[in-house]
Amino acid sequence: MLTTLRLTALLAGLAMAGLLGACATASPTASSKSAAKALPLGSDSGGDATTEPAPFASTYKPLPSQLTAIVGAHILTATGQDIETGTLVMDEGKIVAVGKDVPVPMGAKVINAKGLWLTPGIIDSHSHLGVYASPGVQAHSDGNEATDPNTANVWAEHSVWPQDPGFNRARAGGVTTLQILPGSANLFGGRSVTLKNVPSVTTQGMKFPDAPYGLKMACGENPKRVYGHKGRAPSTRMGNVAGYRSAWIAAASYKRKWEDYRAKIANGEEADRPERDLTNDTLSGVLAGEILVQNHCYRADEMATMIDISKEFGFKISMFHHSSEAYKIADLLAREGICYATWADWAGFKLESYDGIAENAAIGQRKGACVVIHSDDPIMAQHLNQEAAIAMAAGNRLGLAITRAEAISWITANPAKAMGIGDKTGSLGVGKNADFVLWSGDPFSVYSTANQVFIDGAKVYDRKDPHFQAQSDFELGQPGEGVHP
Repeated sequence: MLTTLRLTALLAGLAMAGLLGACATASPTASSKSAAKALPLGSDSGGDATTEPAPFASTYKPLPSQLTAIVGAHILTATGQDIETGTLVMDEGKIVAVGKDVPVPMGAKVINAKGLWLTPGIIDSHSHLGVYASPGVQAHSDGNEATDPNTANVWAEHSVWPQDPGFNRARAGGVTTLQILPGSANLFGGRSVTLKNVPSVTTQGMKFPDAPYGLKMACGENPKRVYGHKGRAPSTRMGNVAGYRSAWIAAASYKRKWEDYRAKIANGEEADRPERDLTNDTLSGVLAGEILVQNHCYRADEMATMIDISKEFGFKISMFHHSSEAYKIADLLAREGICYATWADWAGFKLESYDGIAENAAIGQRKGACVVIHSDDPIMAQHLNQEAAIAMAAGNRLGLAITRAEAISWITANPAKAMGIGDKTGSLGVGKNADFVLWSGDPFSVYSTANQVFIDGAKVYDRKDPHFQAQSDFELGQPGEGVHP
């Protein structure tokens, strides 16, 4: 960890020169409380989640890094700044300065980035890497627990296969952080997990420390189709809504029982300890504001209905995913502080996506909404910069004048905000994790590639150096193995 004394000394030296460039941080949509406080409401020993370690805790340890200055790069900070010739200084995994004419600290390693572009690391807020791992065979189909409309009890991290070659390919595309989600077969699909995109043999070794969990929900065609075909509820959209409301009623009751129990124990009274329930542990964590709702939803009318449900039960939706019709209610989403994640031009592949348009993201940007470009696909995860470029170009053809400084936030700062980690990563600002990408050219050009990728100040990918091109054990010894320039 960067010591307070060392950080203070570095900042003081830069500030005395009058050249310190600082960027504002992106505020998360919900408190980035430790995931330990969301899990569980009580333990089998009768303890309290606030005093007990969370199960499946992160074991991630940053790779070694050193005091380094990236000099001469064209920098997009994802805070609105576009610096044509700038410098970024990092030490012990953190950014200590970024701006134009920032002095290089004595003893720093210098990387000459003249002609290169520097952006925050890309964050894929909707990924199924690891839970639908490559190769795409039935043995790797672990994303949908399609056995009940409410499987809030399952956690995506327990399906993640760290050896999925897709993680390496995404890293070569500049992806430094991913939110791994369950699939969308169910009304409540389970918990998401946020991962650092580093090679590891365990999921815990990739797990982003203190990132809040998400709850994957799904509305629309998927749950009603999956269970309607089984002759079960829901089989209609009104059945979907009834299923949500019934589940939240049960979760609210469960939460009250635990609160009453804790209050009595705190007052020294005798009380019967409620029985643990994994499904309601997750849902009550949402009601407590500790788990963020990540909601698969395409149609504008259904998003509005989900907002009504959230108000009925007192929780907040952090982000709608796919959201093909978000542009129709962009003002509502902006007013409610709900981000929406979408693609550039995926539309029409099923009826609820029929009204998807390439201008979706740009319209939301101009309406003041928090816009995100996501992948939901292992191939697109390698090209999210290009997907953002397509969305930006579509908006500009409409006359919306979207700038690169704005569009870069769609794949960096905004997903970090919606995932509750915007105080740690997603933009280039003092104190943030040194997660960034050096691009061969304009990242919104189809001709540009990610040359080098850094996570917590350590280089984890280099297009020209095989020593920084990790390979999955699964691919070793196979023809065409690994990631190549």
